[in-house]
Amino acid sequence: MAADTPPSPATLEPDGRVIMLSGATGGIGIAVTRRLLEEGYVVSVGVRNMEKATQLYEGIDQDRLGTFYFDATDRDSASRWVEDTLRRFSRIDGLINNAGLLRQIDFSEGDESVLDELWEVNVKAPFRLIRLVLPHLAKSGTGRIVNVASTDGKRYREGVSVGYTMTKHAVMALSHAAKTAGWKHGVRVTALCPGAVDTELIASIPGVTPAAERIRPETVAEAVAFLLRMPNNASVAELVANSRLEATI
Repeated sequence: MAADTPPSPATLEPDGRVIMLSGATGGIGIAVTRRLLEEGYVVSVGVRNMEKATQLYEGIDQDRLGTFYFDATDRDSASRWVEDTLRRFSRIDGLINNAGLLRQIDFSEGDESVLDELWEVNVKAPFRLIRLVLPHLAKSGTGRIVNVASTDGKRYREGVSVGYTMTKHAVMALSHAAKTAGWKHGVRVTALCPGAVDTELIASIPGVTPAAERIRPETVAEAVAFLLRMPNNASVAELVANSRLEATI
């Protein structure tokens, strides 16, 4: 290290940093929003159901929380959300791609339209948002992206939707590509891969991990908070948190 180069901080402080979060009305999104507000971040949540979001976050300091419309299937809503965030808070320091969809489709059941929908929500929507926010994250110098993937993006497990697994593998590739694109500008990207999380998204799936063994949404929120605090010289490309014993993950 050159003598005139200051050392990197041990962790990044959240004060004043603006984080965009999609899927903020589901289990993981709610937990992450509340945790980041507790930490001292400013949070811009993108949601489809504005009424539900208003009820969920009633009483929270609106100076540090912006609630904006975002539909992962609506291409134009991504750019509007980014514009609304900049208009309200004047900066963007992080993006958490959390909105996701789980539908069953494999080689013997499910219409291909289901695969199209999975691809649109789980892959193309995060891609659009990353493309839009990268210049602003680069300007920050310590921009952060956390893509909520899954252990299903690390391997295929029998009985799990083939279409869902395909899209989560794609999210892994997207994460590594974004890390490469933003690296020299201080942007760090993590694919966060939790196992079964105790949310409504998986509760009705046959054969899913029993509720008592699932990861709590608050645990995922702690992981997100940890990742956002990591300095530029401590990049975490993938963070896997499994709730079951598997040989490879």
